[in-house]
Amino acid sequence: MSSPLNEVTMVLVTRDDLKLSKGKLAAQCSHAAVNCAMKAKKKTARLYERWNNAGARKIVVRADNEQHLRRLYAKALEGGLICDLIKDAGHTEIPPGTVTVLGIGPSPRSAVDAITSDLKLL
Repeated sequence: MSSPLNEVTMVLVTRDDLKLSKGKLAAQCSHAAVNCAMKAKKKTARLYERWNNAGARKIVVRADNEQHLRRLYAKALEGGLICDLIKDAGHTEIPPGTVTVLGIGPSPRSAVDAITSDLKLL
């Protein structure tokens, strides 16, 4: 049996300070998950297939604010992980360009955990 740290995972990091409605938050997380999955399928097809075939594990956590989200994004980029920062189009609850969610992965769980393990679950 393989170790949980060998799993491939995706983490969606939300901004706790925005106080989005549940529907808006779900939509923003969906944007991040789809964008990251598409990037992974193109850049790291084998890793994407492992993740998808194992149930496409996703965890949703929260960061304090935009600055916190951007620091996490920089760490993910520095670590060479698949990641995407979502900016809202501004059609409903928040102004256009508002950064809402950071998607990290699918990537090896150990690499994602190194960046996100101290964050609280949503």
